[in-house]
Amino acid sequence: MASGDHSTALAVAPEDLPVGSVVTSSGRVSGVHRIGEPFTDDLPFETMDLVALDVAMTEATRATKVRFNAYIGDLGSDPAAGADALFPTTPEAERSVLIAVSPNQRTVEVRSGRAIADRVTDRVTQLGATAAVASFSEGNLIDGLISAIRVMAAAISAP
Repeated sequence: MASGDHSTALAVAPEDLPVGSVVTSSGRVSGVHRIGEPFTDDLPFETMDLVALDVAMTEATRATKVRFNAYIGDLGSDPAAGADALFPTTPEAERSVLIAVSPNQRTVEVRSGRAIADRVTDRVTQLGATAAVASFSEGNLIDGLISAIRVMAAAISAP
């Protein structure tokens, strides 16, 4: 498990955002969607899957006071180094967990911040990775992330 330094670098530059989108103070991208208009983006997941993931992260964060972040995408030729580079750009890196999945490389990397290192131990991150892999092997990325988040939240000691 590696720790990261807190960084104010944004993963998305504000000038690259579509019209009607902003980067919130927590680091999330928030965008406008008019009711009744279909989504024009080619989303890789169903809306209900994304809602379920958001609910799992929100519940875990509230229960543990640890911010949960998820990343699905290429981590480069060295996935561990890719996760190390990505982690400091996540919101509230000092007190957060990043579950980074590189599906094409069949890799799961988990990182946590220094402020929670005593609560998010190697055992906790291993439990999360193990929970995720069972669903990933069946091609269920969102289910795997939700399982990892729930198992880790249950294993993290109270603040």
